[in-house]
Amino acid sequence: MTSATTLKRLTLLPLAGLTLAACSGGGGGGSDEATEDIDLRMTIWTSNEDHLALFDAIADDYMADHPEIASITFDPLPFDDYTSTVTTQLAGGSPPDMAWILENAAPDFVASGALMPLSDTLEATEGYDVDDIAESAASLWTQDDELLAYPFSTSPFVTFVNNDLLAEAGLPGAAQMRSEGDWTWEAVSDAGSTVAQETGESGFVIRDFDYLNWDYLSTVWNGWGAEPWSEDGTSCTFDSPEMVEAFDFLHDAAFDAGSMPGPGSSADFFAGEAAFTVTQISRANLLPEDGFEWDLLPLPEGPDGEYAVTGQAGVGVLQSGPNPQASAEFLAHFTNAENGADLAEYFPPPRTSLLTLDVMADANPLLTPEQIEDVVIPGIADGVVRPSHTDAVQIAQQTRASLDDLWTEDADIPAVLEQTCGAISPLLGSDT
Repeated sequence: MTSATTLKRLTLLPLAGLTLAACSGGGGGGSDEATEDIDLRMTIWTSNEDHLALFDAIADDYMADHPEIASITFDPLPFDDYTSTVTTQLAGGSPPDMAWILENAAPDFVASGALMPLSDTLEATEGYDVDDIAESAASLWTQDDELLAYPFSTSPFVTFVNNDLLAEAGLPGAAQMRSEGDWTWEAVSDAGSTVAQETGESGFVIRDFDYLNWDYLSTVWNGWGAEPWSEDGTSCTFDSPEMVEAFDFLHDAAFDAGSMPGPGSSADFFAGEAAFTVTQISRANLLPEDGFEWDLLPLPEGPDGEYAVTGQAGVGVLQSGPNPQASAEFLAHFTNAENGADLAEYFPPPRTSLLTLDVMADANPLLTPEQIEDVVIPGIADGVVRPSHTDAVQIAQQTRASLDDLWTEDADIPAVLEQTCGAISPLLGSDT
């Protein structure tokens, strides 16, 4: 991924042209100056036919009332190379008008000046109600009180539970664990260890972690009140006492208790191979129709108490794109409350007015009303977004390499975490 500094360099020349166009009375440069035949393009990372059909329907509705818009194209890009492809297009002088942005790329795009401020356009759109967007959802995409991207999808991390495996191991179901005050990480690990011993299946799985994608472990360490770096992003806190305790727990689960698959092992909860998995609510579609008895609970409590974590994607307008103002106006339509309710079927909304049982029940037909009210809605409203920072790829590479030393049976956890801080500290705040 391109860093904020590189993004600044990539956007400098186009932004200079944008400024000149504005000074000469233009509406933002490119085909925005024309009154018709505007073609808009949004890069996305889904090629799901149902998603695309919904996007096209929203676009068709907009174009029916805006004859100046000739076409709106949703351009799917491969997920693994998504951010690098967008920045390559930016570097090559052919940026999209709009782009989805991953949460780990958000700080680079926000800090670089690559994104067009949206607040004025959204506030000027009749009935839009910018204040309806939850502050917690918007914080990653806001700079100096200016919204730079709409938090398009705010998907909470939750715990799916295989009650059949718990019963086979002679254990109570998840709901009973919670009602008896045993919905904690320690209790989940104890139950997972028993499941592994009694059934041969796995205990708990942090989905997508795989001893590679360390930031998914924020779904655990947040329960200890741990963070990888300070709030302003300039100081490494991987070596804090809270983080050491959290990794002590994870290391014990993998190597001593056997409640979590160790390095080189894997288990698919949705295939019935684990008792618990932590993953995003959007994975509910993987539940087998005629499989095991399952339940849905919040993340287990840690020593620091209850907490919630979300994954997030934003949609922003590229300032150097061909049609920034026209794009911002379409984005206002794409993300208004009415369309947000339709999009909620696939993408959990950031609007507080849509965080209701009726809307979320329609969007999540597999879930019970109690699960929606008790787990999904609070997770969206109160969740902290997974860790992100400028120079995200470089930081991720250094962190992963350092944490590799943690996943051995005799690892010196405080020393490894101190080593991790030594590796990433030069990168923290480097783009400020």
